[in-house]
Amino acid sequence: MPTTTGEIQARGMTFRCRFAGDAGEPVILLHGFPETSHMWAGLLPALEAAGHRCVAPDQRGYSPGARPEGIPNYSYRAIGSDVFAIADACGFDRFHLIGHDWGAGAGWAAVALDPGRIQSWTALSVPHIASFGSAIRADDDQRQKSQYITFFQEPGVAEAALSADGFEPLKRIWSESSPGEIEEYISVFRQPGALAAALNWYRGSRGVDPADPEVLFGPVDTPTLLIWGNRDMAIGRTAVEEAVRFMTGPYRLVELDAGHWLMQEAPGRVTAEILAHLQANRIG
Repeated sequence: MPTTTGEIQARGMTFRCRFAGDAGEPVILLHGFPETSHMWAGLLPALEAAGHRCVAPDQRGYSPGARPEGIPNYSYRAIGSDVFAIADACGFDRFHLIGHDWGAGAGWAAVALDPGRIQSWTALSVPHIASFGSAIRADDDQRQKSQYITFFQEPGVAEAALSADGFEPLKRIWSESSPGEIEEYISVFRQPGALAAALNWYRGSRGVDPADPEVLFGPVDTPTLLIWGNRDMAIGRTAVEEAVRFMTGPYRLVELDAGHWLMQEAPGRVTAEILAHLQANRIG
């Protein structure tokens, strides 16, 4: 069946979602900044064909009915807990989890909060949050790559800059997206409060600070796949290679000759690696 769209009620909010498959092992897919569930449009049919039931929400701040005001509503605990609320609304007990960019940040938070429900975890671009935060503090290359995070944490200033000239700065960020995909994203950020809510992920969770008092980013026993592009403008090698220190369960790193936008730049390879990971970690 073709990918469909609809809504899910969870935690008193309404999440717009893309769905694929009506049976099989559940998969939840989490987009990052500044994208929506549209980024998974190419992967969802492949997951369905492999026998999975998939839900890809427009996350907190991106869905019009799930856009609470206030920076505290975008903590690691908040974005990680949304994952389980969506799973509950769909009737998923155990499920596979996939996330890119801030979707990976939400996924790492979910793995920390309730690893027993996550059958397998696939992170695209962003490594273990403690490793990432450590690299920002100790590695000159990562510190340079992460300067934008401080800028994004400035309320009002970042919104004005990114929305200038008809969102031209955002269009430059979406360097690998098609015109149709870009229009999909801009249609969200034109909505009142949407850009501020998306940027609140950086503010409420303090970027990638592993010292967040609500979530301990410690050892991860969940079977994990990390896919990273070695030309990523935001994530350097130190953060990626040091992540293994936190992985106590099955773990595999796939390095690609690609940048940050892995689903757009290397869709065939990324899809194949994800399908292999899910097949190797089937439920039951």
